[in-house]
Amino acid sequence: MPVATPTHFSSIERPLRVGFLALTDAAPLVVAQERGYFARRGLTIELRREVGWATIRDKVTYGELDAAHAPAPMLWAAQLGLGCAPADVCTGFIFNLHGNAITLSTRLWSSGVRDLASLRDEALRRRGENKLTFGIVFPYSMHQVLLQQWLRSARLDPERDVRIAVVPPAQMFRNLAAGTLDGYCAGEPWNTLAVQQGEGWCPAWSAALSPGHVEKVLMVRAAFAERRASEHSRLIAALAEAAAWCDVPEHRAELAEILSAPAYLDLPAAVIAPTLLGQFACRADLIESVPDFHVFSRGDANAPTPVRAATLQNELIATGLLPRAQLTPSLPRRLFREDMYREAIANLDTTYAPPSTKLHGGAFVPA
Repeated sequence: MPVATPTHFSSIERPLRVGFLALTDAAPLVVAQERGYFARRGLTIELRREVGWATIRDKVTYGELDAAHAPAPMLWAAQLGLGCAPADVCTGFIFNLHGNAITLSTRLWSSGVRDLASLRDEALRRRGENKLTFGIVFPYSMHQVLLQQWLRSARLDPERDVRIAVVPPAQMFRNLAAGTLDGYCAGEPWNTLAVQQGEGWCPAWSAALSPGHVEKVLMVRAAFAERRASEHSRLIAALAEAAAWCDVPEHRAELAEILSAPAYLDLPAAVIAPTLLGQFACRADLIESVPDFHVFSRGDANAPTPVRAATLQNELIATGLLPRAQLTPSLPRRLFREDMYREAIANLDTTYAPPSTKLHGGAFVPA
């Protein structure tokens, strides 16, 4: 399969076109724009809100976007041509760790589902034409990994016992409310919205299911990183400064207000704020303290290290998402470019960065 050819790069700097989806974990990108961190580094950024991850992938591949907020496993899919034309891509920045949850419909609660054991009973009862249907945001994503691992912990076979469908994040809630989905694994604020609207409840979240997992990255074509290296480096530095600002607890309420704007998440701050403030409403009558629901900077979270790349690749292999025959020992380091990140932040004053703290996550199974 031929490698996708991006559009020609001009030697004259033009505005950088950066794509994102309406998710809380796009926060560093939004903050860097709104608080002037891009402008301070001489960058003009056109933020483009896209409708789904396949659109993000294709627009980066063919040069309509210079960079994008993207699920980390998308790098492997794009590089290997899994479900798309192969493209030489990489990342020099991790947006965040964690940030996802599993939401089940209130219809399942009404039918008696309370924990993994009762979920298994319901799934097996409906294993014929009316299989339980769960949504994920993209085939190659931590959402797929987390959902499959969680279903297997209930002794369910994700390929045989349930149906898994790909649904854009912003359409998850509507499909749950309409009854076309029985549950989903998605990023915030789409879990909190379901709970607040009385349509869902959340039995698990990613900080507990997979502590420290990499969620979104800044995906670029390798050719862009090379040919516009100065802009790329300044882009990373601005995002790193913004991520540090986002991780200060005292900034989180303001962050929710910034993200609520029509150009970004277009939802009330009251929907966005709870998980940013570490107060996760798993059900309407139960709030869990999850201070690391979103990790934007602390613990060197933004560094695309070889260890993080190898760990993620192993999880994708274990889930059956990557063909072993196409993998090479150098692939994780080729996709996760820590060298680019370290060079970009070498002189960065992370004034806002809070002290490094140990990540922790609680487990919750509704009684």
